[in-house]
Amino acid sequence: MRENPFGQADAFTHADQNAHDQQTLIRRARIFNMGNPSSNHDCADILIKDGIIQAIDSDLSYCIDDATQIIEAEGNLIIPGLINAHFHSPTNFLKGTLNSMPLELFMLYEVPDGKDAAVDARTAYIRTLLGAAEMLKLGVTSVQDDAFFLPYPTADEYDAVMSAYRDSGIRATVALDQPEIPELDKFPFLADLVPPVLKTQLSAAPEMTAEALIACYHDFIQRWHRQENGRLRVAVSCSAPQRVTPAYLAELDKLSKLYNLPFYIHMLETRLQRVFGEVCLDKRSLIHYVDDLGLLSERMNVIHAVWIDDDDIARLARSGAKVIHNPISNLRLGSGVMPIHRLAEAGVTIALGSDEIIADDAVNMWSVMKTAALIHTLSSPNPDHWPDATSILNCMFTGGAEAMLQKEELGRLEVGYAADLVMLDLDTLPFTPLNHLPRQLVYADVSRSVVMTMVAGKVVVKNGQLLTINEAALRQAARECYALLAPKRDALMQQAAERLPFYRAMYDKSLTVEVGMNRWVGDIPAKNGKP
Repeated sequence: MRENPFGQADAFTHADQNAHDQQTLIRRARIFNMGNPSSNHDCADILIKDGIIQAIDSDLSYCIDDATQIIEAEGNLIIPGLINAHFHSPTNFLKGTLNSMPLELFMLYEVPDGKDAAVDARTAYIRTLLGAAEMLKLGVTSVQDDAFFLPYPTADEYDAVMSAYRDSGIRATVALDQPEIPELDKFPFLADLVPPVLKTQLSAAPEMTAEALIACYHDFIQRWHRQENGRLRVAVSCSAPQRVTPAYLAELDKLSKLYNLPFYIHMLETRLQRVFGEVCLDKRSLIHYVDDLGLLSERMNVIHAVWIDDDDIARLARSGAKVIHNPISNLRLGSGVMPIHRLAEAGVTIALGSDEIIADDAVNMWSVMKTAALIHTLSSPNPDHWPDATSILNCMFTGGAEAMLQKEELGRLEVGYAADLVMLDLDTLPFTPLNHLPRQLVYADVSRSVVMTMVAGKVVVKNGQLLTINEAALRQAARECYALLAPKRDALMQQAAERLPFYRAMYDKSLTVEVGMNRWVGDIPAKNGKP
């Protein structure tokens, strides 16, 4: 692992506040554990050592020695740390940047083309640390970062991303999200709609080949996988199957299988992606296509899965693939409402994600849970098909842990599991009066009640203050970095605006293609997306 050139000596990071092998005793806590409700306690102690829960019992005071760190919970609630199962850190500077628009148009601004989109390692470090800080303060202890790199990944940049996660104290599994085919090949109709000069530009092959990307992955895995006692891990990502060749997909699957890595893959997020299958894949959906390649597996995180049919659901269930639900992002981009009841009924594991900050404008997993619990009441008149608070919490904790391929380590407060936990003050407005704990956790915005966040046995947030990061200095550094990027960013935004009419024409044309379903809320016929 390369040494971080900024790291904990920088003005906006601190040295660890408590050693990994220190023994910690949390006393007199109320414990809520979705994984095993029988292990809930109204008042109990939690003993932690080496980042692992060692014991939970009514009184563990006999374990105290001179070196034990004692945390008095005083009746506060302890729950497992929240798991953000889908995120893209490279947009961490971009909250509030854009109006809502369909994904295919949105990505012109989110993932601009050209060398001017590149950033230096220090910017990548600060940008990543900014998102980690926000998550930790909100009780998110784990994140799956599908990080893209413009115009291609470099060792300096992915080292900076991982160094930021290392220094923040959060648990992170990170992939290199990189397409490797020309832009024009990723979409239906676009080749017939763009002028000749732009067509030539969009037909150019990416600068980094599949072979070079796989070499990057080998370096990335060797340097960072399972670092920090397993807190930092690597995943693989193809971005989406229509953005890469089948050969590259297969090579990523080999890496995923060899190292047991999650495989991030966006599929059927939008109606246009459904149309892509109709037009470009002989009427097969993207899920059907990946399954035909023999690559749909239990290691896959299928991100979004909005425009899916019963055949897709059966394939997901049969393969054991996990679906990552990003309800706020789907609303922000008008992607549609995922058929959550049908997926759950088929036995598909569902986890929850915030998606990127540019498409959510926050990384608040409490808001994600509430939105996931509410939006699906509009998808069926049958209230038995609406998710309840308990099922949403199961998506957060159990689904999140399974998506990370760490179901025996994360998502529960039990002996042998990682000490990733959040303390919530029950003497706050969201819990006053306390009527039904699971419902108030999901619906009452208890982000206001977070008083402590712990990851791998280390307290990283206490009473609203980050202990691993100087937040004021970080905010100042972020503002300075972003100001320096402004001239290039403005030029990239202008380029996106010039291309927008052609992508809009493609989007409009896709609405004329029959897909046999509707995933938008409202009286919109399945045959034509136009109102």
